[in-house]
Amino acid sequence: MFRFLCAAALALAALISPPEAAGQSDGSASSYRLGSGDVISIQVLGEEDLKRERIRLTDAATISYPILGEIRLLGKTQSELETLITSGLKGRYLVNPQVTVTINEYRNFFIIGQVEKPGGYPFIPGLTVRKAISLAGGFKERASKEKIFVIRDDDRSQTPKRVDQNAVVNPGDIITVEESFF
Repeated sequence: MFRFLCAAALALAALISPPEAAGQSDGSASSYRLGSGDVISIQVLGEEDLKRERIRLTDAATISYPILGEIRLLGKTQSELETLITSGLKGRYLVNPQVTVTINEYRNFFIIGQVEKPGGYPFIPGLTVRKAISLAGGFKERASKEKIFVIRDDDRSQTPKRVDQNAVVNPGDIITVEESFF
């Protein structure tokens, strides 16, 4: 009976967990790379003077942090930033710093073309092209449901790639929905 109750409690917890927590368990949150426009918070256990709330990353994706100075965050994961701050504080300032980095807001993705409300929208983990189009009010009457292109934020060449509606959208991506002529 006890095993049944434990299994039921675990199943219930999985069902009611927030999406962010669910995303972390599959590794997607830990592989997320920080960039310009993200908003983060940094906490060091027991050190209020080192706490930073809701810092929006600059165009260069940098922040100014006590003792360490300016830190470049572009392309770093949450755990890489935690390690960087921990190693910077350890020894010189604290014996055993325990650093936590939280992403409060992801940078926007953008959708243009044949959608009702083109523009920039806040990224939500688990976002697909279909969901992004829905956020933008859906397709216009003349939209092509097959001619959808994405320019990935991390693509240096900024080359549009054709995708279907189930493709994953990342923060900073630009989605273009083309017009259908038939």
